[in-house]
Amino acid sequence: MAHRQHHRPYLFVFATLLTISTNQSVAAGFALIEQSVSGLGNAYAGAAASAEDAATVFFNPAGLMYLEGNQLVVGGHIIKPSAEFSGSATNALGAPVSGGDGGDAGNTALVPNLYYSRKLPNDFVFGLGINAPFGLKTEYDANWVGRYHAIESELKTININPAIAYKAAPDLSVGVGVNVQYIEATLSQAINQTTSCVGVVLSQNPGMDAASAVAACGGLLAITSDARGEIEGDDWSFGYNFGLMYDVASSTRLGFAYRSKIKQELEGDASFTNADSFFTGVGIFVPTNVTADVTLPESASLSLYHGINTQWAILADATWTHWSRFQELRVDYASVQPDSVTVENWDNSMRYSLGLNYRHNSVWLLRTGVAFDEEPIPDAAHRTPRIPGNDRTWLAFGANYRHSSAMSFDVGYAHLFVDDTRINHTSTTAGNITGEYENAVDILSAQINWTF
Repeated sequence: MAHRQHHRPYLFVFATLLTISTNQSVAAGFALIEQSVSGLGNAYAGAAASAEDAATVFFNPAGLMYLEGNQLVVGGHIIKPSAEFSGSATNALGAPVSGGDGGDAGNTALVPNLYYSRKLPNDFVFGLGINAPFGLKTEYDANWVGRYHAIESELKTININPAIAYKAAPDLSVGVGVNVQYIEATLSQAINQTTSCVGVVLSQNPGMDAASAVAACGGLLAITSDARGEIEGDDWSFGYNFGLMYDVASSTRLGFAYRSKIKQELEGDASFTNADSFFTGVGIFVPTNVTADVTLPESASLSLYHGINTQWAILADATWTHWSRFQELRVDYASVQPDSVTVENWDNSMRYSLGLNYRHNSVWLLRTGVAFDEEPIPDAAHRTPRIPGNDRTWLAFGANYRHSSAMSFDVGYAHLFVDDTRINHTSTTAGNITGEYENAVDILSAQINWTF
C-alpha cells in the first residue's frame, strides 16, 4: 500500500488544518458517516433531504440551494469505540498460540469536518467540504493470540469536495461535486517463523507433502521468536457526487444523492524486523516496495423531509453501499515474496434511519433518531481482527441553539448497539482464530455555524 514521500507536504497541510484522526469505523465496513453534527442528532435520517447547513455538500449538494446567505460550518466528533476479543487461536500447523486477548482494540479519536457555501450570480451556489469519508483503526497488544492475523490496522482519508448547485426547475434543485481524495494505510502483524518456513518449502517444492516440508525445515522449527512485518502506503485519486432535491409540497421534499466509487492504487513499502537469515537469504521478509489496490465503494441515498407543522418534522432515509467491490485484500511485493491475500467476499449493505425534529421556540431545535446499519461482512469465517464489525443499531439525540441570526451551535450524541460478533477466521499462513467480540460505540459531537 502506498508511502510516497513526495506526498508528505500535502498530507501535512491537510492534517494541520483538520487534525484528522480516524478510529474503528462506526458505519458499515470502514465508512465514516459522521460528516455533520446536525445530522448526527437524527442518526442521519433524511440527510439527503434536510439541507440544514453547508454540510449538505457531502450528503446532497443540491441542498445548497436551500441555505440562507453564505455559511461556514466547523464540527468535530469524538468517537469512542470498543472492541474486546475473547477466544483462542492456532497456528498454520494447528498448534495452539499463546498470548492474551489483545486488550481493547478501539481507541478514542477525533473526526473533524469543515464546510463552506457561498451564493453566486445567476442563482448558483458554490460549496466546499473537507472531511474523512473512510477510516478505521484497530490495534492490539503485540503478544496477543491473534498477532499472526493483525496487530495494527489503520486507514485514513482526507476528502476535498468542491460542489455547485443550481435550480433546474421551480421545484427541482440539482447539485454536482468533485472529490479529490487522499488515502493512507498501515498494516502490521507478527510472523510465525516456524510455520512460515514450512510454507516457503512447500512453495519451492510443488507436490511435497507437509511432513516432508516439516522435516526440511529442521532446526528452524525450534525458532520461538516472532518476526514482525509492517506495510505502509498512500495514494491520491478522484471521484464525484451529485444529488437531486424535489419539493413535493411547501413543507415536504425528497432527496436523492449518489457518491461514486474511488479506485485507489496505493504504493509504498514493507519493512520487517527479527527475520531469520533462512528467509532473508532467499529474499523473503526483506524491505521492499509494495502495491495494493482498493476500490472505495459508491453509495446511493433516498431521503424524505416532511414538516408536520411549524413545530414537528419527520425524516427518513435509506442508503445502499456497494461493498461487494471488496472481495479481497491483496498486497503485491516487489521482491520474490508471494502476494499476501486475505479473502473478504463482502456483501452490499443497506442503512435505514428515521428521525424526528421538535422546534421548541425560535432559539432551540431538538432532534432524535434511530438507525439500523447492516454490516457487509458475510459471516464469521470472513470476519478478521482487522475489521471485526457487525450489524449495529443507532440511538441518537441532538440540539441546535441559535445564538443570533449569524451564529448557531449544534451538539449531538449517539450510542451504537452492536450485535454479538463471532469470528472463526482461517488463514493458510496465520492459522485460525475463533471467539467473540464485544463491540460498542459512543459518539459525542459539536459544531459551530456562521451565516454571513
